[in-house]
Amino acid sequence: MRLSIRHTTRYTFTEPVAHALQRLRLTPKHTQGQQILSWEMEYENAKEELSYEDQNHNMVTLISVEPGASEVAIHCRGEVQTQDQSGVIGRHAGHLPLWHFMGQTGLTRPGPRIRALARSLESLQERRLDFLHALSAQILEAVEYRTGQTDVGTTAEEAAAAGQGVCQDHAHIFIGAARLFEIPARYVSGYLMMNDRIEQEATHAWAEAHVDGLGWVGFDISNGICPDPRYVRVATGRDYADAAPITGITFGSTAEDLHVEIAVEQRQIDQ
Repeated sequence: MRLSIRHTTRYTFTEPVAHALQRLRLTPKHTQGQQILSWEMEYENAKEELSYEDQNHNMVTLISVEPGASEVAIHCRGEVQTQDQSGVIGRHAGHLPLWHFMGQTGLTRPGPRIRALARSLESLQERRLDFLHALSAQILEAVEYRTGQTDVGTTAEEAAAAGQGVCQDHAHIFIGAARLFEIPARYVSGYLMMNDRIEQEATHAWAEAHVDGLGWVGFDISNGICPDPRYVRVATGRDYADAAPITGITFGSTAEDLHVEIAVEQRQIDQ
């Protein structure tokens, strides 16, 4: 499937910025199941300083904001060719060992609610793939998808205890529970082509777990499926903090408003 993606992020600052550096993870990965045909980024009131590949094989772009700017816009667009691999990414590769993805983080660390949820599936733990599918379904049943109830700082245990959250929360709960059983698991941020609309207000998130004989396998807990050709992987990490689309530091402004516009659609190839 050939997907066309347009992604604009706009910051409006309450006061002119004295100095700001932003770390962008907005370039899709060159990985199994997807090929980057084209990708470019343009900036308003900012400039690119350098780009590099981080420890998770994410392409990171560092930009600086022009002093005195009150608004910054980042425009991304490109095309990605995807294939259906039933959610299987394959063998582990990269700079980090598998055991790195078994350690809990502040965002994934389980508490009583997640531990209870995981214990209910203990009988399946010897059949890892069955266990992971059951875990995904159990989380979706226990934690209702509802926007506006959590934010990027909400932990997996907080979302599980509240019984509601979004794709980021579902992914963190899945990752935390999988790691309880010493299953390597990681967070994925990216794009999803929706069947009912082109325009979207946010990127998507899901999880991947490592299964012997298959390698990394994706689980979109919020939609109850393994990723298919509608998905584009952009960044991965131990949790959201490792794969966040934009992070950085700002001086000279105490608050900022963020607005995101995303469009993902299938590109029809001319015959």
